[in-house]
Amino acid sequence: MPNRFKKLALPITFAAAGLVTAVPLAATALASPATKSATPVEYSTTLEALNGSGASGTVKISLDGSTATITQKVSGLAAMFGEDPYPHVQHIHIEGNGSCPMPSADMNDDGVVSTTEGAPSYGKIGTSLTLSGDTSPAAATALNVAPSGASYDYNRTIELDAKTLASLEDGSAVVVVHGLDPSTLSEKAQGEMSDIVPELPLAATSPALCGVLTATATAAPATTAPPTTMPMMAPAKPMNAQPTFTG
Repeated sequence: MPNRFKKLALPITFAAAGLVTAVPLAATALASPATKSATPVEYSTTLEALNGSGASGTVKISLDGSTATITQKVSGLAAMFGEDPYPHVQHIHIEGNGSCPMPSADMNDDGVVSTTEGAPSYGKIGTSLTLSGDTSPAAATALNVAPSGASYDYNRTIELDAKTLASLEDGSAVVVVHGLDPSTLSEKAQGEMSDIVPELPLAATSPALCGVLTATATAAPATTAPPTTMPMMAPAKPMNAQPTFTG
């Protein structure tokens, strides 16, 4: 495998399609500031194969504020690229249609839904799921910190930015794992270069797994003490009240 495959760290840029920009604001009750609405704290998805990868997996995200603990298991991915374990860049995509692309998204009829062809469905990169260091979109193709091999467990606690959190809340956050076995592609696709990193083959950056994150648990609402009821008191007599005489 060429060294350039391991060392490339180029940012991926997606044209955002079907953006979901409305983020509901939580209403604040002045009378009971301790009351909070139940907020989703756990998200999960089952990763389904794309482009005939034959792979599968699961992802769970436990959220505490903006701190996310991510647990992932995958298997059946492309194992080797040349003589080295195949690096699989992966991300939480945001602000798309909140879905995984269908085969009909293949616009050039090469039998592969490329990264950019799938972007209208899953959107742009919000968070890069790297093994260490940067998790921003700038690390989208940092192959040297991508999980690798046919099967792997991924466990990491990271901070999510406001846009990724908003997409989790509105249901448009999608996990995508990239990297296909070139030998499984059509002859046309095997001869094509990546649509996002021209130095690499198309297979290296095309999506292999996809799953839409959905809320699976909610925090219990904070309890609020019942309002204190003041006892009713008889109105005081006016200071200048005069006695009443009967005769």
